[in-house]
Amino acid sequence: MKIGIIGLGLIGGSILKKLAGFGHELYAVTRNSETLRHVKTLVKSCSDKYEILSDCEVVFVCTPIGKIIETLDKLEGIVSENCTVTDVASVKEFVTKKKYSFKFIPSHPMAGTENSGYNASFPELFEGAKWVLTPYDENDTKILTDLIEQMGAIPIVANPKEHDEAVALISHLPMYISQCLYSVAKDNKLAMKLASSGFRDTTRLAMTDLTLACDMLNFNGKNVEKSQNAFISELENLKKENYLEKITEISQSRRKMYNFDGKNII
Repeated sequence: MKIGIIGLGLIGGSILKKLAGFGHELYAVTRNSETLRHVKTLVKSCSDKYEILSDCEVVFVCTPIGKIIETLDKLEGIVSENCTVTDVASVKEFVTKKKYSFKFIPSHPMAGTENSGYNASFPELFEGAKWVLTPYDENDTKILTDLIEQMGAIPIVANPKEHDEAVALISHLPMYISQCLYSVAKDNKLAMKLASSGFRDTTRLAMTDLTLACDMLNFNGKNVEKSQNAFISELENLKKENYLEKITEISQSRRKMYNFDGKNII
């Protein structure tokens, strides 16, 4: 299959490295000259020009969130109407406002790390991860779901509005909490000296790529604010209610998210 990838950061680079192992004819577009040199052995063609994507059957748009609409507009007149184009942004409702001549299926792989850039990418990134699709027509998703499954991910179809509300709770809000927690503790020298795995794990997201962090707030701010308000309300409730009773309920609910072998299913 002829597949194009625009943007070779953590997500785009990982898609490229994974699909390269299946014999697809890959085309990579990036403005980073160093990355272009790295990917030459993995692709049929690489360039900073979108025109190399003209014959692609599928194109993954892996640019920063703020560049996605601009990128989709540039693909008009370059790829055919039969080409399936998807983006990988963690916010979906804003990209569904416009129709395109090609088959556009907004999507979001629920995978990532605190690192960014092509050098941080690796082919196993999507293994076991959920990959959300928010299509206009669910009948058009097979070519994309087949590739998603080939990369080891699990396709899930969702409404874009509901997707944005959900990721605000489980992805965007945790990042802001992580940033705030680190900010509150960082100036306490003893706290930093004593900090171990718990603090490390809960503040890992404070290292999220800066462009991505800002884009999450700019493009999903309404849902993030709603989630923040709910979180603050829950903090207040913990102080007002029977604390032991409340955290027992929370603990038991969270433990149900584990398999019998103790592995976290989320």
